[in-house]
Amino acid sequence: MTMISNRLAFAALALAMVACSPQTAEADRPAAPVAAATHAVSGLEVIPVTITTRGGARRFAAEVARTPQQQSRGLMFRTQMGADEGMLFPYAGTPQVLGFWMRNTVLPLDIIFIGPDRRVLNVAANAVPYSEQTVYSTGAAAAVLELNGGRAAALGIAPGDQVAW
Repeated sequence: MTMISNRLAFAALALAMVACSPQTAEADRPAAPVAAATHAVSGLEVIPVTITTRGGARRFAAEVARTPQQQSRGLMFRTQMGADEGMLFPYAGTPQVLGFWMRNTVLPLDIIFIGPDRRVLNVAANAVPYSEQTVYSTGAAAAVLELNGGRAAALGIAPGDQVAW
């Protein structure tokens, strides 16, 4: 046999072996467990949050403040936050008018109030660091998302936009 025909025979044999070996379809394989991400500074769980605006979907990695203690602390004393990071405050129970202030909060924030239908109610833009003036939702809210100040305007986030997490 020539060198070329040896290579062809080897290639045909390899192809036959692959075709005859047991294969598991990708969809049939169990998904590998995914560990929940935690934030390096706060230790809070980090989840994806998407806001669908007129300009398209805007995605964020949001720390989740679930407990009253976590919600009370929020982003106090934090000196930096990535452009596409934020903090989500989901509230259990009956939606109600919510108020937030900036005590001990170093960063200017956009405070996005979210209704029970997971639509943006209103945005308190560029809340002033350290201010104890309370900003309120314009209706019954079920959650709040805090982003870096000015981010909501830059991305076109407005009342009525859909929020998913």
